[in-house]
Amino acid sequence: RDRSVKKMRGYLADLIHRKREALPDTPTSGEDLISGLIRASDHGEHLTENEAAAMAFILLFAGFETTVNLIGNGTYALLTHPEQRARLQTSLAAGETGLLETGVEELLRYDGPVELATWRFATRPLTIGGQDIATGDPVLVVLAAADRDPERFAGPDVLDLGRRDNQHLGYGHGVHYCLGAPLARLEGRTALATLLTRLPDLRLAADPADLRWRGGLIMRGLRTLPVEFTPVRPAHRT
Repeated sequence: RDRSVKKMRGYLADLIHRKREALPDTPTSGEDLISGLIRASDHGEHLTENEAAAMAFILLFAGFETTVNLIGNGTYALLTHPEQRARLQTSLAAGETGLLETGVEELLRYDGPVELATWRFATRPLTIGGQDIATGDPVLVVLAAADRDPERFAGPDVLDLGRRDNQHLGYGHGVHYCLGAPLARLEGRTALATLLTRLPDLRLAADPADLRWRGGLIMRGLRTLPVEFTPVRPAHRT
C-alpha cells in the first residue's frame, strides 16, 4: 500500500508540473480541478509542486474512499436492519425524500466511514477529561465514539433513520468541517435510493461474522459486501 501511495503522489507531482508548464495565462472554460489548484497556488500563497500534489492527493482520497465507505457501510446497516430498510423503501415508493435525508445523516452517525480524526499535537499543556496532556503530545479524537455518546444521543446504539436531533461528527466540525459534505450527501442519497428502488429484494449473501473490514486507524469500510438480488428483466418493446 505504501508503494502505491508513493506512486500516486509521484504521478500527481509530475502531472502538476506538466500542467503548470502548459497552463495559459487566463482561465479557459472547462478547466479541471488540478488546473484550478495550480492557479490558486500561483496567485495566492504559493505552493510547491510537492505541496500541490499533496493537496490533490488529499482531495482525491477524501472525496473517493470516504464516500465509497459511506455507501458500503450504509448499505450493510440497512441490510442488517430490515425494519429500517423497509421503512425507507416505503418512503421512497411514496415519492418522499425526508426520510432519505435524515437517514443518510443517521447512517453517518451510526457507522460512518471515518472513525478517528487526523492527528493533532498539543501546543501547550492541558487537561481533558482528567487526562494530562503535555506540549507536543499527539491527540487522536475518536469520532465514532463521540457519535455513540449516550450523553448526547438517545439510544446511541439504535439505528433510527428518522432521528432529528443528530449533530454527528461524520463531517468534522468548525474549521475542519468537510468541504465536500454537500456532494457526499448527494452521492449517498442517490446511491442508496437507487439501490433500494431498483433492487428491492437486495440481501446479504454472507454471514455478517464472515465479513472483513479494512485495516487502519482512520477509515472504516468493508473489503467486500457480498449481496444477492433478483435481476429485473427489461420490458419488451412492441
